[in-house]
This record gives sequence, structure tokens and C-alpha cells, in this order.
Amino acid sequence: MKLDMKQKENNYAFIDSQNVNLSVQELGWKLDFSRFRVYLKEKYGVTMAFLFVGYIEGNNDLYIHLQEAGFICIFKPTLKYKDGTTKGNCDAEMVLHAMIELGNYDKAVIITGDGDFYCLVKYLLGEKKLKALLVPNQFKFSGLLKMKEFGPYLRYMNDLQPKLEYLKKRPHKDET
Repeated sequence: MKLDMKQKENNYAFIDSQNVNLSVQELGWKLDFSRFRVYLKEKYGVTMAFLFVGYIEGNNDLYIHLQEAGFICIFKPTLKYKDGTTKGNCDAEMVLHAMIELGNYDKAVIITGDGDFYCLVKYLLGEKKLKALLVPNQFKFSGLLKMKEFGPYLRYMNDLQPKLEYLKKRPHKDET
């Protein structure tokens, strides 16, 4: 019996949820987070997946669903501006948690296209703690993450649509 090496790994994922959502939506599809969590476990040996999200009152069902799918949600309070936009930038929380957890994981999977995470990715690479840098949209992400040294770790979600797209469940023939 052959054991899968991925099962022996203890890798953590750190996910910039806002960047992932907006980037995937720009590609014209919606991410199925339950399928995404399974993918992270099977492809990258992710045992813990931290999802950084701005907390918005009224989205509790979404947050419960994400937690049931296996994500550890790290919430940041949001601010609502006069123009109607809501902002909950979680960048500092993501960097901080990656560092707090550093001794608890073998390698990190960083999921973002935001150049604000350049310093984190560079540090993890230097410490031999970077498993992958998974970018949601390979056609639109920060030039800081395109550095030559990151090349071997860059992965893209563009081609994952068939595996990870959220598909609404169709009603049965009897309309239930």
C-alpha cells in the first residue's frame, strides 16, 4: 500500500479572501469554497486553511458555511464609507498570523495576487517555508509577486474553473 506524501505534510494556507473573490469574479466565475478547501488539502497537503475576511453584519450564514467547509475565518472589522463602499483590509492580520503560526506548519501556501504580501512571501522563501504562491488571476496581479525568485512557486487559479467553480444546484425534476 502506497501512502500519499501529501497526507504526511502539515502545510497551512493563508488566504486573502477579498483578493481571491474579486479576481475570480473578474474571470467570470464564482469560487466554490467547499471544493477549494478539498483542493488545498489534496494538492498542497493543507491541514489548516486561514481565510482572512472583513466582517459584515448579516453575512453570518456565509461565515458558518466557510467554517463548515473547513476554513478558519479570521475576521477584521469593516468600515462603511459615505459613498456606500465597505472596507475591511486584512493584510496585516494575514502577515501576522503567518508569522504567529510559523513554527506549527511545514510550509505555507499564500493565496493572493496583492503585492502587499511581497515581504511575507520573500521571508517565507528565505526560511524555506514557502510551498506555493497561488495567484487567483494570472493576468492581473502585482508585479512584486512576479519576481524571478518566486517563479518556481507561482501557481494560478485561472485553469481551476472546471474543478472549483460554484455551480448552483438545479432543482430535481419534481421541482424540489
